[in-house]
Amino acid sequence: MTTIYLVRHGQASFGKANYDELSPTGQSQAELLGQYFKQILSEAPYVVAGTMKRHMQTAQGALKQCFPEANIHTHAGWNEFNHQQVFANYDPRFKQPELLKQEVTKASNPRDYLGQIFENAVSRWTDGAFHHEYEESWPDFKSRVETNLAQLCNELSALKPRYAVVFTSGGVVSVAAGKILELNPNRTFALNWAITNASITTLRLVGNEPQLLSLNEHHFIKEKNRDLLTWI
Repeated sequence: MTTIYLVRHGQASFGKANYDELSPTGQSQAELLGQYFKQILSEAPYVVAGTMKRHMQTAQGALKQCFPEANIHTHAGWNEFNHQQVFANYDPRFKQPELLKQEVTKASNPRDYLGQIFENAVSRWTDGAFHHEYEESWPDFKSRVETNLAQLCNELSALKPRYAVVFTSGGVVSVAAGKILELNPNRTFALNWAITNASITTLRLVGNEPQLLSLNEHHFIKEKNRDLLTWI
């Protein structure tokens, strides 16, 4: 029976022109993740990563700590939705990531304020009236993730590895969990906002069907250094 670990990437570069790169904090998170995998995995896992730079950097940083010889299979199906376009279509000012960061930094509670922007932007994206305005609509993204998860489960049911680790993003993890739990879009993205950087969501493969065992595990970060806990 295969256990699948879905990993959200480490902290990326919020507010910079190129978001798709780990921050120094994200690199430290990846190292702690790898140290934790070294404790809990008794053999090398089957490894998959999205093709975004932050996915590969997290995978490489983590695997260096535990299974440096592991082969990383890449697949664009594990990539995140275009969150910058989702923000920009909600408020044109946010076409410039630095303006979004400035706006958030000025708020009395930056995380809550960004959470409200995120909720409103995602609500617009998932509203059927606006699907045509996005390069990847909500239905297309949801279908992509669900199809990709099903394909991976079929592949793993044939290969039968003991463990599989997938390095991806929070939106992808949320959709995968939402599919299993039969959540609506609002509840799915409520999960998204709660998922910490470098956290683990665990699935158990029964036949070729995934079952959710845990969501958003990040105790291994909290135990080592609470200052490394991030959500953005």
